[in-house]
Amino acid sequence: MGQYYYYVLSVHIIFVVSWMAGLFYSVRLFIYHTEANDRPELERNILQKEYEKIEAKLWNIITTPAMVLTVLAGATMVYIRQDLLNTPWFHVKLGFVALLLIYHFICQHIMKQLKLGKFKHSSFQLRLWNEVATILLVAIVFTVVLKSAVDWIYGLIGLILFSMIIMLAVKWYKHYRKKHGQ
Repeated sequence: MGQYYYYVLSVHIIFVVSWMAGLFYSVRLFIYHTEANDRPELERNILQKEYEKIEAKLWNIITTPAMVLTVLAGATMVYIRQDLLNTPWFHVKLGFVALLLIYHFICQHIMKQLKLGKFKHSSFQLRLWNEVATILLVAIVFTVVLKSAVDWIYGLIGLILFSMIIMLAVKWYKHYRKKHGQ
């Protein structure tokens, strides 16, 4: 059974990439969907209907199936290599994965709200929200690659700094857009 581990790992990585792409693009669509409110009524109605359709297709055809297949491949890897459950770094990874799953379902909720015409988040808030997936992805990758407690401390410091840089970049972009009338 162990000879199949790397095949399952490969499938896991492929679907993680697909899942993350779907999450990144979905939230980007939520931003555009929200910004369509600033358009004249006819244009706004056309754009929002189109965004609803694109969001639903992306979510139902790519993002959610990729999430399910990521989790199934991950569970299969644990079944093949049960010793992973005895390693502290793996528990940390599972914690970050749990946060990513929560993020996924919050995004699904946001998509449903947008479809109902409920715009509870500004495009700026959604831009910040979009970066949460990036931060979780970085945390998961560094946890899996580094695997040691000492490296986790440096990794956590790096993650905090990375998060701060991303948030500053989003704020800078907001300022840039206001200054250039976009």
